[in-house]
Amino acid sequence: MRRREFITVLGSAVAAWPLAARAQQAAMPVIGYLSTLGRNDRPNLADAFRRGLSEAGYVEGRNVTIEYRFAENQPDRLPALAADLVGRKVAVIAATGGGASISAAKASTATIPIVFSVGNDPVVAGLVASLNRPGGNLTGVTLLGVELEPKRLELLRELIPMATIIAALVNPNSPAAETQSKEMQASARKLGMEIHVLNASSERDFAPIFARLVPLRASALVIGNDAFFTAHSEQLAVLALRYMVPAIYQFRKFAKAGGLMSYGGSLTDVYRRVGVYTGRILKGEKPADLPVQQSTKVELFINLKTAKALGLEVPPTLLARADEVIE
Repeated sequence: MRRREFITVLGSAVAAWPLAARAQQAAMPVIGYLSTLGRNDRPNLADAFRRGLSEAGYVEGRNVTIEYRFAENQPDRLPALAADLVGRKVAVIAATGGGASISAAKASTATIPIVFSVGNDPVVAGLVASLNRPGGNLTGVTLLGVELEPKRLELLRELIPMATIIAALVNPNSPAAETQSKEMQASARKLGMEIHVLNASSERDFAPIFARLVPLRASALVIGNDAFFTAHSEQLAVLALRYMVPAIYQFRKFAKAGGLMSYGGSLTDVYRRVGVYTGRILKGEKPADLPVQQSTKVELFINLKTAKALGLEVPPTLLARADEVIE
């Protein structure tokens, strides 16, 4: 090949490189990550999601793109965020951070696969036809939540044996509210405890409810599993410490913020599993054929500093079972 012909061929190849790179980038699948939470809330959860994706063979920026949409704890923003992801023709939507994100994603598309994380029964909630054969375009991972309410009561009794009257906080707008109330009342009776179920569905309900605990002579508070309480778990922890109420909720950040104890399913395990399922769908599997998984991993966190402030001595046997003791 003569020198002029070689330069012409080389120049054509060089010119084609950017086009090839753009074509490869355009062919890269795009995931829509929809969350009720704020962008800076619990970054470890998005990390766990990406870890699950990598287990399925996908690494962000290398062979997959992720479009993140955070509602910043404002559920009314979710429908528009979900519609935006659908308009961008994402390959799959990971709906996380509570039932509101799942509802928004489900309402926005009947064709794009959706992988959810949820703390209540997805069949009862109408998300899937059955756990083994979800049908439709949704599947996902469930978190142990309502099922653990009795255990939270037992943990409070173990720490405060003399407690005979306790209170429970429930969101009346939650689909699981009635089930939560009944299970906690039944569990309290078995433990010989009297329980007062108190309702809260907005921030302005919190302070009056904590003020009621004194006239009710409630020795402790169990907070029902709900995405609304999760979004305000730090505020609830601060109030519990201010009113000197031993309280238990499901997630670590409650105990970290000053709540006495947290006991619940592992969110990082759930998000990792959502990432794995998202990757499997990118590889061609259909959500209708992927059984809804249940994460059975649970975690116990105890704030020893709060226990001391409340004048409580945590039994060594309980400390030994804790995944983390916050001092």
